[in-house]
Amino acid sequence: MFTFKKSKTLQLITTIIHSIQSQITSHPLISLSVFSLFLIEILIFCSHSPPPPPVLLPPPTPSDHKCDDGKVYVYELPPMFNSDLVGTCEDLDPWHWQCGVATNGGYGMTATKLAGIVPESLAPAWHRTNQFSSEIIFHNRIMKHKCRTTEPESATVFYIPFYAGLAVGKYLFSDSTTEERDFHAVKLIEWVQAQPYWPKSNGSDHVLVLGRITWDFRRLTDPEKRWGSKFLNVPEMQKVTRLTIERAPGDYQDIGIPYPTGFHPSTPADIQTWQNFVRTYNRTSLFTFVGAAREDVGDDIRGLLLRTCRNESLSGTCRVVDCAVTPCANGSSEIMESLLGSEFCLQPRGDSFTRRSVFDCMVAGAIPVLFWNRTMYDQYEWYLPEEPESYSVFIDHGDVSQGKKSIKAVLDSYIGEEVKKMREKVIEIIPKIVYSDSDSNGGMKDAFEIAVDGVLKRFKSEREEVRRESAGK
Repeated sequence: MFTFKKSKTLQLITTIIHSIQSQITSHPLISLSVFSLFLIEILIFCSHSPPPPPVLLPPPTPSDHKCDDGKVYVYELPPMFNSDLVGTCEDLDPWHWQCGVATNGGYGMTATKLAGIVPESLAPAWHRTNQFSSEIIFHNRIMKHKCRTTEPESATVFYIPFYAGLAVGKYLFSDSTTEERDFHAVKLIEWVQAQPYWPKSNGSDHVLVLGRITWDFRRLTDPEKRWGSKFLNVPEMQKVTRLTIERAPGDYQDIGIPYPTGFHPSTPADIQTWQNFVRTYNRTSLFTFVGAAREDVGDDIRGLLLRTCRNESLSGTCRVVDCAVTPCANGSSEIMESLLGSEFCLQPRGDSFTRRSVFDCMVAGAIPVLFWNRTMYDQYEWYLPEEPESYSVFIDHGDVSQGKKSIKAVLDSYIGEEVKKMREKVIEIIPKIVYSDSDSNGGMKDAFEIAVDGVLKRFKSEREEVRRESAGK
C-alpha cells in the first residue's frame, strides 16, 4: 500500500504525466492508450484515503521507577575530594592497595588468569577488583541511578561522593603526621557545611560511602596509636549515615555493605549461569583456608588454621593457600580453585574482624566457617538471612585455640543433605553480595541497589516518625 505524503504523490504524478506527454508526440496511438489506463489508476488510487499515522505511546513506566521512598542528590565536590585522589597505577600488589581502583569504574581490569577456571561465557564478568574500591563503585553507579535528581530541592537524601578511604589510605603505611591524615576530611567538612542544604538537618539527611573499615576513620586519642584519621570522631559527622565494609557495633549511623569481590555480572542470566556452575562443581576437599599467619598478634588463630590445614592437605581433606608464599592478589587462580574445590572455607578475623575473603568464599559457593560473630553476623543485616546457621558454621575461636574442638570433626558432623541445603542458601545469597556491571540489570537487586533502597527506606521511615511525633504534640 502506498504511504507517500500528498505533496510527494502529486509531484510523482506530475513527473509521469510529463514523461507520457513527450512520448505522445512520437507514438500518438500507443501512448494515448497507456495514458488513459494511467489516468484510471490515478482515480482509483485517489479514491482511497492514506492510512492514519501510528499512534506513538510513551513507554510504560515500571513501578520500581516511581522512587516512592525519595530521591538522591549527588553533590558536585571539588576534584580534590574524589577524582584527584584516584591514581593511575595498574599494579594490584596487595601492599599497594590503592592501585587499580581507577580502572572500569572501580571494578578493575579483567581477571585474565581465571580463564579456563570460570565458565567461558562469564570470563568478561570477572575483574581484578580492589577490596577498597566501593567509594568509586558507588559514585559511578549513583550518578546513573533511576532515583538520582539534579534538583536538590526535591531530594530526600544528599550523597557526598568523598573518597575518604583513598584520602587517608595513602598515609596509613607511611611516617605521616595526624594533620596530613586529617587534611582532606577537615576540608570536606568545611566545604559541606557551607552548602545551603546542610544546616537544615546538620547532616542527618546526608550519606557517604567509606571504602575502608570504620576504624580507619576513628583515630584513638592515644598519641602512640596514630592509625587513621579523626573523620568519624568529629561532632559534624555524628548524624551522617555511612555505608562501610566494616561497621562499628552499636553505631546506628554505620551500615555494613559487602566488600567488592571480582565477580560483576551484567544480567540475571549471568547470575543464574554462575549459580548453576558453583552448584554442580565437583568439590573434592572438605575445607580450605586462604590467608597468612599473624605472628605479631596474640592468639594467632590464623597460624593455627594454617598449620591444621597443611596437616590435613596430605589426605586431601583441606586445601591451603598461604598468602605469605603465594601472592593473594585480586583475581588469583589459586584462590578461586581452592574455594571452588572445597565444601567449607575457614574465615578467621583478618587485620580487623571482617575479611573480603568471606565474600569470595560465598561467591564461589563454599560455606563459610566463622570464629567471631563480628566477622559477618553483626555486620551485614541488609544482605544476610536472619538464621546464620542456614548458610554458615560457627566455631568459637577460643575453643579452637584451646584445642577443645577439632575443625575437621565439627565439619565432618554435617551430613550430605545438610551441606547441600546450606550451600543452596549460600547460592541464594550470591546476587545480593555482588556489584553488578550494568545499570539496567533486568531488575536484579545487587549489593549496590540493596544499599540505595535501604538508605531511602530508612530516611523515609525517619521522616514519618518525626511527623508522627510532631502530630502527637
